[in-house]
Amino acid sequence: MSIRGLYGGSLAVVAALGAVVVGLASPDIRPELASGIGLGLLVQAPLGWFTVRSVGTERFQLVWVLGMVIRLAVVALVALVLVPVVQWQMIPTLAALVATILVLLFVEVLTVMRHNSGIRAR
Repeated sequence: MSIRGLYGGSLAVVAALGAVVVGLASPDIRPELASGIGLGLLVQAPLGWFTVRSVGTERFQLVWVLGMVIRLAVVALVALVLVPVVQWQMIPTLAALVATILVLLFVEVLTVMRHNSGIRAR
């Protein structure tokens, strides 16, 4: 399987699990959970892909650091701006956002490990 297929399939699994979590949650926090998971996927999917594609290149450290700064900035903006403006509950929104980002960071690691685990003869 290609690295693109592996990463894309993993994203689809995480999105499906997120939908299950939202469906099983209490109706009063569903909008916050759905928004947190959606924002996490929206931010992390491209950042993760850039990171996965940069492994083994000279730009990897720069991509990784900038990605982490962007992730932290998104969490801060959601907490300090979006949640108060939209009047969402803080804890479910941030818990869903951070959990989604962490799960997708784990997906990045697994994707890179799986893609680079074999010995390739040239």
